[in-house]
Amino acid sequence: MDLGDEWPRGFFDRADPGGDADFYAFPRFVTHIDDRAIHAVRELYDELGVPEGRVLDLMASWVSHLSRRPDGGLVVLGLNQAELAANALAERRVLHDLNDDARLPFQAAAFDTVTCCVSVDYLVRPGAVFREVARVLRPGGLVVVTFSNRCFPTKAIRGWLESDDEGHVEIVRQYLEDAGGFGAASAQLRTEGGAFGDPLYAVWARTVRTG
Repeated sequence: MDLGDEWPRGFFDRADPGGDADFYAFPRFVTHIDDRAIHAVRELYDELGVPEGRVLDLMASWVSHLSRRPDGGLVVLGLNQAELAANALAERRVLHDLNDDARLPFQAAAFDTVTCCVSVDYLVRPGAVFREVARVLRPGGLVVVTFSNRCFPTKAIRGWLESDDEGHVEIVRQYLEDAGGFGAASAQLRTEGGAFGDPLYAVWARTVRTG
């Protein structure tokens, strides 16, 4: 059973159900969060040792918010070729729509870390996607999901739009728990929001070692 079958009716509906490839056909060279929140993402990645391995950045764009090129290389997967091409840290760029095909086009145990920055709210089949994330991570590998309160509202799922920030944290925790293959998730508010700043939340977990 896919994760979508276990949530309230309409939870994964979107105001604009049209193809994401069409919506993202034109490049948007923006960061979606402010400099303080970007710094918080970069700082978290460094604290967790993300740049020390091979990294897959999901739903990526022209910047991956890493402090440096990862030792094992960076693969970016997203929907706009021009944006991915402009990502200076990437060694490989993959054009792929996860809402059309949740399968990740990589071998099992190919990455040390998978990141998803300010994009998890657009997934319509998160269970399938995070099961794939667990598959492509090495034993003990790390998934890091960061998000704020900004989004393209017509493309974000209804359940996300109808939840508050704390609810978003619990949604992502549940995605990882229901996907399976991960240990207990950690969650943290990395920057406070306010009239002049974006909040930055993070949820992360490691794959469970077997054998």
